[in-house]
Amino acid sequence: MRARNLILASFAFAAGLGGVAGAQVYPSRAITLVVPFSAGGPTDALARILAGPMRQALGQPVIIENVTGAGGTIGVGRVARSAPDGYTMSLGIWPTHVLNGAIYTLQYDVQKDFEAVALLASNPQLIVAKNSMPAKNLDELIAWLKANPGKATQGTVGAGSSQHISGVFFQRATGTQFQFVPYRGAAPAVQDLIGGHIDLMFDQASSSLPHVRGGEIKAYAVAAHTRLASAPDIPTVDEAGLPGFYISVWAGMWAPRGTPKDVIAKLNTAVVAALSDPSVRQKLAELGQEIPPREQQTPAALSALQKAEIDKWWPIIKAANIKAE
Repeated sequence: MRARNLILASFAFAAGLGGVAGAQVYPSRAITLVVPFSAGGPTDALARILAGPMRQALGQPVIIENVTGAGGTIGVGRVARSAPDGYTMSLGIWPTHVLNGAIYTLQYDVQKDFEAVALLASNPQLIVAKNSMPAKNLDELIAWLKANPGKATQGTVGAGSSQHISGVFFQRATGTQFQFVPYRGAAPAVQDLIGGHIDLMFDQASSSLPHVRGGEIKAYAVAAHTRLASAPDIPTVDEAGLPGFYISVWAGMWAPRGTPKDVIAKLNTAVVAALSDPSVRQKLAELGQEIPPREQQTPAALSALQKAEIDKWWPIIKAANIKAE
């Protein structure tokens, strides 16, 4: 009997060791970071800049997957339906996780179906125009638009895009009117602005700043509280005469609802480590991307920002009756 008990105890001990050995510590395989836009754009660039340092922190590859279509809703929806195990993440921006909730009929909830991981960066909008625009500053631009109601054209990436919402907000704030011209992407819109085929745009600094530096288009103001460190000669909207006109295409990282808190914590730690990397900070600064202070890189801070932005922008969108095309 004693021998039998010893044998049983040995089997139990071995089984226990097998259970410990079989337990997988997160992450044990590659993580997919879904970017809901095409490769080469500012959101994709941000993801690729962060992927390398995050891999070092997590010890596993971070694979970028571009899932495009319907203003980012296809890629974000895919993450919402993914297993909440920390292996499929969403890199989203202001339009995908705020604006789309008021513009599209979604199969997911932009707040309830995700767990916030971290606020990544913000990319303030620039108010830019073709070089032949006669206005020399923002006050003169507003005066020119008022003197020519409905004649000017503004490039957008379709109804509900950040450019479109910015234009609607600008019209509301200034009492001006102009036409919206939709494009398939920001790049062709900016090219038409350079060519003088449209008059103005509200565009992410990372997209239009290189063309401002190259003298191909002119910038009137940055829609932020402070000047861009990468373009200190461009005044803020407060300085230019349109106080409070703040618009930033900020980016965050989300996991599917129900992802364990310890997994969220590991992902957040990896993001924080990446954002503290000097090479990452330099690359983002060159793109006009601003990294939030350490205390704003938390899941709670991202959740609070998302809610505040929803409270601000959804009424504007609904009042303007903006719907997906």
